[in-house]
Amino acid sequence: MNTRSPPTPALRMEAIREAHARIRDKIHRTPVMTSEVLDQLAGSRLYFKCENLQKVGAFKARGATNAVFLLTDEEAARGVVTHSSGNHAAALARAAALRGIAAYIVMPSNSPLAKQAAVRRYGGEILLCEPTLAARETTARQVMERTGAAFIHPYDDLRVMAGQGTTAIEFLDEVPQLDVILCPVGGGGQLSGVAVAAKHINADMRVIGVEPAGADDAARSLKAGEILPMVNPRTIADGLKTSLGEKPFAEIIRLVDDIVTVGEESIVEAMRRILEVMKLLVEPSGAVPYAAILERKVSGADIGIILSGGNLDLDRLPWQK
Repeated sequence: MNTRSPPTPALRMEAIREAHARIRDKIHRTPVMTSEVLDQLAGSRLYFKCENLQKVGAFKARGATNAVFLLTDEEAARGVVTHSSGNHAAALARAAALRGIAAYIVMPSNSPLAKQAAVRRYGGEILLCEPTLAARETTARQVMERTGAAFIHPYDDLRVMAGQGTTAIEFLDEVPQLDVILCPVGGGGQLSGVAVAAKHINADMRVIGVEPAGADDAARSLKAGEILPMVNPRTIADGLKTSLGEKPFAEIIRLVDDIVTVGEESIVEAMRRILEVMKLLVEPSGAVPYAAILERKVSGADIGIILSGGNLDLDRLPWQK
């Protein structure tokens, strides 16, 4: 039996509301879309919050922008730094460009060229390193020591978590009758922010995380009551391979009702069905919540689904031979 006390929660609804006011003119208020066809197949009313249509193509724009614009002028003058091979890299580069400051992005040498190109488009300076977490952290630390840049973690940061939580404010403003919100979970920044906001707005709402069965550390951690780090994740949903952060986990263990897992075939089928029926291009990580509907893991009358991102290599779609 686990006897450890859960982490102390720290993310406040006030911080999420302030984040929304701070970033609303710098991001998209993404649409909520529906499909009668998908409703009939699911036996529920489904509402899709389309963060795949967000700036930089992912919800990460919210958290990165909030973090950058919370810096003091003195802090901002020295720039920002992060290590990321995914959507946070481009999101931080964009946010830094909006504020007119430098962005140093540490990326593993095997990062997709398309991801690197996105960072460069927003003016970020890329520093390549060996593809290990230790190398990423060491390189980022060296940049901080050399430049004095402020480190913005992809998810284990209250400023980032508050920004991600703004998704739920918009979602519930538009569809207040939701019974449940399904949200993908990797490092936990989005799920934790969404949980804090959703439960504050409607304490009876269920908030459920969804992750691949091949990267199920969040489900195992929630059950154990402590973080069980990811070991050798195997999934097409590359954005969900990271282990939970301590700050997000503090909110997840307090507020998230359940975390369910889905198989790889369901993730691919979810991507394809959303594209065929709704004409929306969604990356594997973003399709994971709808995969839970396909597998009948979640039920409800009005179900909210967060499509977290839409960045993927069109030359390597998973159903192409």
